[in-house]
Amino acid sequence: MKYIIGLFVTIGLLILLIVLLTMGGGSKTKVPNSSQTLESYANSSATVRLTVEGPINAPQDHLATRITVSRDMTTYEQIRGYDGGVVKTQSFPNTLSSYDSFLRAIELAGFTKGVTTDALKNDRGFCALGSRYIFELDDGGKQLERYWSSSCSGPKTFNGNANLNITLFRKQVPNFNDFSNDLNGSSNPF
Repeated sequence: MKYIIGLFVTIGLLILLIVLLTMGGGSKTKVPNSSQTLESYANSSATVRLTVEGPINAPQDHLATRITVSRDMTTYEQIRGYDGGVVKTQSFPNTLSSYDSFLRAIELAGFTKGVTTDALKNDRGFCALGSRYIFELDDGGKQLERYWSSSCSGPKTFNGNANLNITLFRKQVPNFNDFSNDLNGSSNPF
């Protein structure tokens, strides 16, 4: 009798394990706090943003680059220091159809895939000598998503294809290489 009960418990645990593996354990979501697809935000005030933070160094040498894309505008910014001081900015007009295609592409590249864990919520200090990549979705001033990855091995919250997402964001800025040249002798974190 003990062996039969043990067999049923083992079978039950195997079924539970298979269900959890095929369902992803519930840690990945489409768009956090929403059942909407990313593409469905195309005709809204939603923006998607990539921020690339450079290595941890002196405030005078620290650089970050931010690309924000909305249905009407793409904005490229270079930031010096840790307090958000924008030293170079350029904006380009965008269209609804372009934004819709871009949102679909980054969604397929896993832009909305990540984990939310309190231990990794704050990305500061990780990958101290490399670059950190912060992926954000905002709608009407409300942050719906914020995941991060880095150029280092180790912890991260972003589970999409970081390289493809970064490339897609760069391609939203016409003549990106002209803008990303060295800034006063410091290398751009891109």
